Amino acid sequence: MKTTLFLPVRNEINGVKLIMPRIDRSWVDEVVVVDGNSTDGTYEYFQNYDCKLVRQKSIGVCGAYWECLEVATGDVIIAFSPDNNSIPELIPPLIKKMKEGYDMVIVSRYKDGAKSEDDDPVTSLGNWMFTKIINILFGSSYTDTLVMFRAFRKGIVFTLGMDEKIHPVFEVQMAIKCAKHKLKMVEIPGDEPKRIGGVRKMRPIYNGSAICYVILKELFRRR
Repeated sequence: MKTTLFLPVRNEINGVKLIMPRIDRSWVDEVVVVDGNSTDGTYEYFQNYDCKLVRQKSIGVCGAYWECLEVATGDVIIAFSPDNNSIPELIPPLIKKMKEGYDMVIVSRYKDGAKSEDDDPVTSLGNWMFTKIINILFGSSYTDTLVMFRAFRKGIVFTLGMDEKIHPVFEVQMAIKCAKHKLKMVEIPGDEPKRIGGVRKMRPIYNGSAICYVILKELFRRR
């Protein structure tokens, strides 16, 4: 099983300088960094790192996923946020779970006592509400559908017919489609520390509207 660690970045130099040294390069077969036109030295940092470095041409994190998929050679993609929201030491447990035959493994911020230090009242309510709605509508039992930190088999993106390329809902659409198609998935608990540096890119109203859109779209589509 070949693994690709996927890092979408944009102006994350403070975070990557602290987080990347904690990642043992031997954990994964390759690292793909999709840089959203950073101006703070993030791109230059990864020029000296053992990775495939892509200058992003598309829009947002959803576009970054697709640009990663174009160059990734791994059977399994591990989406990781190098701004300190994702804990590097949880990468090996993710890979171990995937080797057990799962199609997707999510690092849940709300399972078995795990917590998010980056949540505020709005994001906390939104995460709970949207996960609850998805569980009710699609018969799943997730505790965290919105988090980026997860591993998934590259092939399911195409076999499930995922098509969101602009709105910030890649993770949500994947969770819904895995539930609809009854794929083998599991969550493991993992805290979400506060991000380091940079600017938070999540916009509650826009992101919330996009999530509502993809939920309704998947509810009324057959596939």
